Amino acid sequence: MEAARSAAVNAYAPYSGFRVGAALLLSDGAVVAGANVENASFGLTICAERSALVGAVSEYGPTIRIRAIAVANLNSSFSSPCGACRQMLAEFVEENGVVLYPSSETVIENHPFAELFPFPFAIPKTESAE
Repeated sequence: MEAARSAAVNAYAPYSGFRVGAALLLSDGAVVAGANVENASFGLTICAERSALVGAVSEYGPTIRIRAIAVANLNSSFSSPCGACRQMLAEFVEENGVVLYPSSETVIENHPFAELFPFPFAIPKTESAE
């Protein structure tokens, strides 16, 4: 959670003011963080979770596996991963992966990823896909 909070400080959120950070704990123990980056067109905005995921794949390669996902924001607000982030993360989260996120100013939720996203869209992978 501390890595996610630190990443939120670097968020670029001039339109919403909603500054979010995310940190991924990879299966090898590495931690990769990312922040949300807004854009005036809004549709091109990237969430902190996807920012962290793209960084993890860029740094460690496409075979990474995520053990835990932590999300934090500087607004003391509910902030579980959105549907787009859940779909992107689903391809990399370990079977027993967990998600931690604030549900209020003082409560951190801790849920299995599969509970938050039970039916991800999936296409069978080919050997050349990884």
